[in-house]
Amino acid sequence: MEANVSIREQVEAMEARSLGPRACLSRNSKGRRQEEAPDLMRPCFQRDRDRVVHSKAFRRMAGKTQVFLAPIGDHYRTRMTHSIEVSQVGCAIARALHLNTMLVEAIAMGHDLGHTPFGHAGERTLRQLIPGGFHHARQTLRIVNETGRSGRGMNLSEEVIDGIAKHSKGKGKLITDNRATLALTLEGQVMRLADIIAYVNHDFDDARRAGLLAEDDLPLEVAEQLGRSHSQRLSTLVGDVVQASEACGLGRIHMSEPVVQALEAFRDFLYDRVYLTDAVTEDFDRAAGILNFLWEYFMADEARFEAEFDSRSSDEPHHQRVTDYITGMTDRFAIRLYERLFMPRAWSVF
Repeated sequence: MEANVSIREQVEAMEARSLGPRACLSRNSKGRRQEEAPDLMRPCFQRDRDRVVHSKAFRRMAGKTQVFLAPIGDHYRTRMTHSIEVSQVGCAIARALHLNTMLVEAIAMGHDLGHTPFGHAGERTLRQLIPGGFHHARQTLRIVNETGRSGRGMNLSEEVIDGIAKHSKGKGKLITDNRATLALTLEGQVMRLADIIAYVNHDFDDARRAGLLAEDDLPLEVAEQLGRSHSQRLSTLVGDVVQASEACGLGRIHMSEPVVQALEAFRDFLYDRVYLTDAVTEDFDRAAGILNFLWEYFMADEARFEAEFDSRSSDEPHHQRVTDYITGMTDRFAIRLYERLFMPRAWSVF
């Protein structure tokens, strides 16, 4: 290779030789919204991954609830550990299909940056409070496109932004023919399935740790189709995505119908027995009360908000700045702030 060829170009050439024909190559990226000079060492998707991982928003995910409140247990998953597990599952699938693992990793690490403190309870609360509603996926896009990196936005590659924008499924169909909601790259489609594969398995694991469920509570149809242990289920799901996607010629990322049905049944079981149960919602009701108080406190007096938080986006509507501030909080920070603002403290006359 010529001496004047950069390390990045050498890596891109290796990528082109080793990846399959349906992979999204770094050198074929559609680029960024704001043009930047290429990095001398890193292909664009690696640069995106690094940009996400080094962001404050990513670090704060370590203190944000996945299902069980982060402050009450050291071994429960957080938004950060969830993102890492999604990346691991997605890269295992992508590697087997000769797709671009760096693109999968960049999407996976960035897909949940906009989540609120206190998990789904926080999102439900803010959805009721914020004019126009709230959705974590929209807030994630706001972070990567506008507010990240001290208000400059992260300026990620279009393929990463597309994968982040189209990862959310809720309780909808896992496999869809709707091109409007399907990621443009196979890597983005991989990450969409890796997300649910990761969360149904680790949320079940956390529910067992919390004493809400036992291994035997898993529905028979799920256990028989996917496996009775955590590792068996992951192996079955990852293997099925690889085999079904290869069987359809990698026209899209796919799963077999029996496995899709079992995975959807697994998800629905968790909604019924974990996400919406009194044991989980009792703590979340208290968390929702904290967010309600903080929202009302800062919305009532703009000057008070400015004194608490030096906002750089002064041209934004007041409710948007309050939204950015509250959604960026960790569970622990929100609790401490609530205690400082609303709880009486001991004092001395001397």
